[in-house]
Amino acid sequence: MSWIREGELNLLERISANILTAGPMPKHVAFIMDGNRRFARKKNMERQDGHMQGFNKLAETLRWCKHLNIPEVTVYAFSIENFKRSKEEVDGLMELARQKFEKLLEERENLEKHGVCIRVLGDLNMLPLDLQQVIAKAVIMTKNHNKCFLNVCFAYTSRYEITNAVREMAWGVEQGLIKASDVSETLLSECLYSNNSPNPDLLIRTSGEVRLSDFLLWQTSHSCLVFQSVLWPEYSFWNLCEAIIQYQLNHKSIQKARDLHREEQVLQQLEADCACVAEQLPHHGNGKPADAQRRQEALQHYTVAREARVQDFLEALKHKRDSFFTNLCSETVST
Repeated sequence: MSWIREGELNLLERISANILTAGPMPKHVAFIMDGNRRFARKKNMERQDGHMQGFNKLAETLRWCKHLNIPEVTVYAFSIENFKRSKEEVDGLMELARQKFEKLLEERENLEKHGVCIRVLGDLNMLPLDLQQVIAKAVIMTKNHNKCFLNVCFAYTSRYEITNAVREMAWGVEQGLIKASDVSETLLSECLYSNNSPNPDLLIRTSGEVRLSDFLLWQTSHSCLVFQSVLWPEYSFWNLCEAIIQYQLNHKSIQKARDLHREEQVLQQLEADCACVAEQLPHHGNGKPADAQRRQEALQHYTVAREARVQDFLEALKHKRDSFFTNLCSETVST
């Protein structure tokens, strides 16, 4: 089954979409696609068939998002916690992922036509090597597409992601790329797997569960969270519309919270820079305007130097991550 579904909305869906898109629309929606196993039990089918139905629903949901002008979608495909399931189920999920990413490679022209960029977020080292390689091919093949983005969280948990971001900053300090004083909330955000994406505006979890289950904990601190009782394979266009309406009803308060948080981040960075400059300047002066001017010049110089260090570090980090995917593809060619 294709990742990219063609086809238009029906008349009632088009009318509803036109009404909905007249209001503020989320630009980035995240899904916890829960309920595949319960759906399989409900329909007396094998678990693997339930997961297959879940993938088919994802493809359909991506089509709806396209028609609703939602350019970015992030999905929780496989948690690190899922490795604790039975070997049979884990192996089945790995095989399903392998098949679907191989199918993705066959859809190159369709992906290019729609400008779909595929990103896979998580620790791919936990996956079988052949699956890592086919994922790397898909990521590299679509990396320059920029019309819409699908982020697949695979071998992922948020706490693992945050811990890894801390390790990346520690690596930067060890390499002399940044100073310990450069570490900040903003820099940590830039070190997450999701650093290329804006934070989700809307997070949707299906199946009636009201937990985030260690998904995008950092990124959704100022997002609209919607929990719906429908099982994921039974998700409908109308369920998505309902969630978007919840976002629209709360849009103003969400935007206000985000704006306040950005202002706080700017203030925190300014205070941190001032503290570093104060430590560097000699502890004397008579409080005259010349002293204030000298401090201001020192602050500007320090800020420029810090931003340059951080930029160099982020470029080095990007190179390291890009090389991981490139090397996986090179291994595929050599074998």
